[in-house]
Amino acid sequence: MTPARPASSAITSLVVGSRYMPVYLALALLVVVAAIWAPATLSSAGLSAIAPFGTFLAIAALGQMLVIMTGGIDLSTPGTFTLGALIMVGVGQLSDDRILIAYLTAVGAAVAIGLLNGLLIGGLGLNALIVTLAVGQIVIGVVNRYYTTIAVQSPVPPGLSEWTAARFLGVSRIFWIGLVIMLALVLVFRYTVVGRRFQVVGANPVASTIVGLRVNMYQIAAYVVAAVLYATAGVLLAAHLGTPGVTIGSPYLLGPIAAVVIGGASLTGGLASPVSTWAAAVFLAGLTQMMRVMGLPTALQYIVFGLVIVGGMLVSGDRIIKGAERMIRNRSGPGNGDGPLAATAGASRSGTRASAGRLGLRRLNTASTREDDDDPTTNDGAHGRFGADGGRLHGRHRRDGG
Repeated sequence: MTPARPASSAITSLVVGSRYMPVYLALALLVVVAAIWAPATLSSAGLSAIAPFGTFLAIAALGQMLVIMTGGIDLSTPGTFTLGALIMVGVGQLSDDRILIAYLTAVGAAVAIGLLNGLLIGGLGLNALIVTLAVGQIVIGVVNRYYTTIAVQSPVPPGLSEWTAARFLGVSRIFWIGLVIMLALVLVFRYTVVGRRFQVVGANPVASTIVGLRVNMYQIAAYVVAAVLYATAGVLLAAHLGTPGVTIGSPYLLGPIAAVVIGGASLTGGLASPVSTWAAAVFLAGLTQMMRVMGLPTALQYIVFGLVIVGGMLVSGDRIIKGAERMIRNRSGPGNGDGPLAATAGASRSGTRASAGRLGLRRLNTASTREDDDDPTTNDGAHGRFGADGGRLHGRHRRDGG
């Protein structure tokens, strides 16, 4: 039994990683199609357009990814996005000395919005779809009222526009800011206890509650950080455009959700990849740029965009995991329920929960052991309950004869 574990672990890792493959295949296909039918998309001018707009979408999508990892969804993105942009104009007052104050004000407003969403959803247990839609409408009302207090066509402070327009290694600074945010999330998820616990809480909130984690606090934090990312993206877009309008955030209602879905995130919570989400945002921005180069009418662009989202759902990470599980079950055959392939199928059951259990629960228990050395009784009991709940999927698979 022991020698079979490395093979089973390798197969499970391959199955889990396969959920993120479609976005990279789609990105490669986009490059091929653009090179044949719209080569101007891949020119320096085309890539210069894709880089910043792909970054705005990617930053917003990373915020949406955090929310979806908790099993929720956030429809307040456009309002928060626009409010951040307009605060940079209104508070900035064309003064470079007020850029930091304006950004901190935008972040403060975003924290308030995220906190409201988080308390209603994580604290009171209300439906995320309804709550964020309602909060989003409230924010849009505030945005429209605030916009009337700003002079028409007022620009952001010139120093901000000049700084974001500058290039580093031939690429806009906006791109590098987004890249730093993405890499920061990768490091947090991979190397910090908080990041690993965040993934486990989204994958299995019941087991996380049993072990003593405050699930609602992680949910609230997800909405707060997401709102800050929306506002940051709005500020950067305002700096890029110079004079933001009141509808600047409208395109970012479904775009971030589409990027998260195409990026292979589990819609039931837990598993997601910042890198794949970033790649999906670049894909969507590149697709939009290619359609503009081809001269497609706006109506047809919407149709193509919608079809791409549907296609992303058809090859979503959850569906890939389920398909791989069925294939592994068939290969294991009847009577081989305890073999490595069957164990792999059990490990990949339902995509997110089993995978997160394999990737995160053991690390979480290790971290908790170090923190709870002063109370060995509590530590052992909590870990026992957590392990029993976390291994439920494997046991269920064996009882079903898979």
